[in-house]
Amino acid sequence: MRVTRLLPAAVAVLALAGCGAGGGTKAVPPTATGSLESLAAEVKCKPNMQTDADTIRQALCTNSDGKFVLATFATDRGQREWINDAKDYGGHYLVGRKWVAVGDDGVVKALRGTLGGDVEIGTDHSAHSAHHG
Repeated sequence: MRVTRLLPAAVAVLALAGCGAGGGTKAVPPTATGSLESLAAEVKCKPNMQTDADTIRQALCTNSDGKFVLATFATDRGQREWINDAKDYGGHYLVGRKWVAVGDDGVVKALRGTLGGDVEIGTDHSAHSAHHG
């Protein structure tokens, strides 16, 4: 009897892990680590550097999946502050250890298949402007 109680929990864990009934869904690999250049090489893009500072390095990337921003951070706190600020503008974020990739939903999902990480979704304020006072 205990086995049947565990089954729904296992299904819930699989659903949370992104292993849905899509059939073609690949398992998410371990989250990548490394420099901006090494992460870019993993997803086969040549980074176009926009910001190269001690605290953050940010580049525009294009690969076969599309365009995205790739950023690496010196600290976890700096990364979280950047993400929290950026999420006000909407977008899809693939978050790893001291790095983030930002792009549309399809690009972020494709990158996750290579880099691992967690998907976060920004707040789209344009939906709120439809409310009338």
